[in-house]
Amino acid sequence: MLMKQAVSVVVVLGCAVVAVSAQSPSSSFPRGSSQQSWQSPGLQSVLAKCKTPPQPFSIPGAAASSANTAAPPAPTSRPSTAIPGVIAAGQNWKAVWSWEGNNADGPIAGDNGTVLFANNDASNVMKLDPATGLATVVHADTNTGGALSRSKNGALFVASRGLNGGIMQLEPQRKMFANTVSGEPIECVGGVLNDLAADARGGVYLAITGAGVFYANPKGVFTKYGEGVPGANGIILSRDEKTLYVTNGGVVIAFDVQADGALTNQREFGKLRGGQAGDGSAIDADGRLYVATGASVDVFGVNGDFLGTIPGPQGLHGTFFGGRDKKTLYGIVFYGTWGTASARNQVIAIPTIAQGYTGRAK
Repeated sequence: MLMKQAVSVVVVLGCAVVAVSAQSPSSSFPRGSSQQSWQSPGLQSVLAKCKTPPQPFSIPGAAASSANTAAPPAPTSRPSTAIPGVIAAGQNWKAVWSWEGNNADGPIAGDNGTVLFANNDASNVMKLDPATGLATVVHADTNTGGALSRSKNGALFVASRGLNGGIMQLEPQRKMFANTVSGEPIECVGGVLNDLAADARGGVYLAITGAGVFYANPKGVFTKYGEGVPGANGIILSRDEKTLYVTNGGVVIAFDVQADGALTNQREFGKLRGGQAGDGSAIDADGRLYVATGASVDVFGVNGDFLGTIPGPQGLHGTFFGGRDKKTLYGIVFYGTWGTASARNQVIAIPTIAQGYTGRAK
């Protein structure tokens, strides 16, 4: 997520009390100061009641001095090399939105070429028009919402990362969808709710970094799956929703999805090469997998073959296809020091040959 950039871009990053009908530039809204559960002073009282309290979790650098206010240098990237069927040589990312704070996370495609993204610090969901750089608060008070997913059926969910968090359904009706595991608050499993993927049967897959992979069935009941997936982060379903991909540090893991949403046949799908750790992911109309690595987007074929790397700026931690024809690959970038006034974020875009999968928002 990024800073102010002199481009015909402006967005919003607000908190509550913004008229949903009014589009505004980013500078019109405060960056927000919402906390994730592991930052909350009230967490210890919740964990004290857990049957087995989890290990402490924190993000490196998050305890840095609040006096760290200097704006860091804007990130840069080098032009792409050709990946057949995916991207032409010589393309480069451009910023379509930028602002301050730990914001712009878990983005997905909206309608008519717009972009939806969640704001951690501002606890809201924004709709951005990349053509104008203007945006609107469409959902407020998400309790540090940090990732979005819309199912094929149109239901919209957000990962609520604040204390007493969980998976919140925002559309078609707003409600807490799932927030307990084995009868205990979700905080008892530890880690941080990172990414989610809603399926067509009414359930939601959740990657909790530091805890693993979970599935909340249509009734909101969680089950944990997988072994040795402490770095669970980016998570996405294949086009037919018969395969679930999850990033785990420097590798991508795949699971077979059963008729009831259960996961089986855990296996390594591919190794990342353009960066050190996998994060938000996307798929295209041909089933290829795109994984943000912290410095690039790595591309894999449906059989796990590594097809190439789209270089990006340092801090590139999520990706998705958007635009009216879904032939634009978007990324989100964070730079500066997390949790301080120097934190910056950006939404970036690059044209592609490949078309994103049109059967879902992501």
